[in-house]
Amino acid sequence: MASSPLSIISRSIALLLLLSRLVHAATVTYDFNITWVITNPDGAFQRPTIGVNGQWPIPLIRVTVGDTLVVNLNNQLGNQSTSLHFHGLYMNGTTHMDGPVGTTQCSVPPGGSFTYKFEIDQPGTYWYHSHDQGQYPDGLRGALIVHDPEFPYKDQYDEEIILTLSDWYHEQMRPLLKNFVNLINPTGAEPVPNGALMNETQNLTIAVEPGKTYMFRIANIGAFAGQYLRFEGHTMRIVEVDGIYTEPAEAEEIYLTAAQRCSVLITMKNETDSNFAIAANMDETLFDTIPPGLNSNVTGWLVYDKTKDLPKPALLESFDPFDDFTLVPTDGMQLYDSVDHSIQVDVKMDNLGDGANYAFFNNITYVRPKVPTLYTVLSSGSSAANAEIYGVNTHAIILQKGDIVELILNNDDPGRHPFHLHGHAFQTVFRSEELAGFYQGDGEFPKVPMRRDTVMVNPNGNIVLRFVADNPDKSITHSYGSAPANGTVHASGYFTAPEDVQKNLVIPEDHLKVCQDQGLPTAGNAAGNTKDLLDLTGANVSPPPLPAGFRPKGIVALVFSCLSAFLGIAVIAWYGVGEIGTSELAAAKKRIAQAGVEK
Repeated sequence: MASSPLSIISRSIALLLLLSRLVHAATVTYDFNITWVITNPDGAFQRPTIGVNGQWPIPLIRVTVGDTLVVNLNNQLGNQSTSLHFHGLYMNGTTHMDGPVGTTQCSVPPGGSFTYKFEIDQPGTYWYHSHDQGQYPDGLRGALIVHDPEFPYKDQYDEEIILTLSDWYHEQMRPLLKNFVNLINPTGAEPVPNGALMNETQNLTIAVEPGKTYMFRIANIGAFAGQYLRFEGHTMRIVEVDGIYTEPAEAEEIYLTAAQRCSVLITMKNETDSNFAIAANMDETLFDTIPPGLNSNVTGWLVYDKTKDLPKPALLESFDPFDDFTLVPTDGMQLYDSVDHSIQVDVKMDNLGDGANYAFFNNITYVRPKVPTLYTVLSSGSSAANAEIYGVNTHAIILQKGDIVELILNNDDPGRHPFHLHGHAFQTVFRSEELAGFYQGDGEFPKVPMRRDTVMVNPNGNIVLRFVADNPDKSITHSYGSAPANGTVHASGYFTAPEDVQKNLVIPEDHLKVCQDQGLPTAGNAAGNTKDLLDLTGANVSPPPLPAGFRPKGIVALVFSCLSAFLGIAVIAWYGVGEIGTSELAAAKKRIAQAGVEK
């Protein structure tokens, strides 16, 4: 059948655009030596921070659609392993470059090297960070910008400004997390940041010119805190979220969860008689307690005239952010209305038999397998389609290529939670109000849903997401907030067409070497068993459940009783009985641990 003139023209235009991108394509290389540096970004506490090439903040990565990005990583930390994840990039066909340790690679040990190399085929605002043991809040986080010659708003602004929001901890992550997932914290109270940063500093000033329009590429690169953001005296026009172009939407205030991004156009005033505050406020509803003296706000300024005062931001009684659910993508992608695979995921926080508090997807808490999951896919032949070989605690789900997948996330927790999907952007087809409970199947869906790769579900609410399983790789859904802050991510693994991955993917030698240098297996099931893939003996698993009838409140009471008794003994020692020795302290801790699993 002959092609119509219209279809021939459409194909010709598409070919010309592709050729144009190929002509401009380049290989962009960054050499990153990961090192410790001493910083004090909030002016309150000097601490070791993870930098790149002896500097912090770490470099901004800039590339253009069609480029090949190469990052040569050398770990010079000396005492910690690391990795890099390029958040929001789908890595279709290059999932081994995605970065999550235990999922697509082994960690890069001190002294080790690792090369990430992949083609950039998505425009937009992204970021990159360590994806190893909750490490990135120690500093290994930065913006990644992909420019697009075909950006639909390219003629509507004069300059581009990168603006990152983040939370900041004075304590390093490893000791902080040790106390977080611990018997002494049975309620699972997340560590509260010591402050907030804007472009990894405080009191940021941005020089602007009257009448100009600026595109602000904004990313929340923090660990835990969502942030409210407003530019006082100015209106934002949202044009992109998480790499998805949107129809312009005016906003006075936006809310970004950890890991979300948003690009806005802001036109400056014609007068220069005042400067204006940029106000970011951490979401205090996420904090179990508000420490005395905590300043949850960080302020920057649009500076029209550097001789004028920098005004304090207005005090607000409440926040009223723009509802991102109402955004409409410019491509007009219609609702996926024929679902092939519907998955319900109930999210909660609960205690296990060690007394510590964990996050759960469908009563399963994630535990890193001995073999990176991608390597299990590649080494398991026809058994790769059997979810059992990946271990109970990876919560593996096998998808067929091309399936339209629906995820129903029920948040059985009183806190807001952001969720991120590696390898895809979701259609956000329904989001309940707070306290709505589990999804009942009665939502009204938009014809053209908002899409993004990181979404927020309300406290004790639900959200319905859809995507096409068109990325034949390993994808994971996990929560930010408590996840990067604890290194025990509550996650599900979605495996699309594992047989296609086996046909098309070869792991580079330097990737395998970092495993071998640490004595880690690179083949077999979750336990490293290559002979019987269904034998998971020795696999990493979660602690056993609490005994029947033992509740978290009981743990709290028990812990405080034990701590009170311990403090009483310490006071006696202080009054002259003598210091408690190391063996006595260890014995006391052992008794507390034993008590935590008994009625």
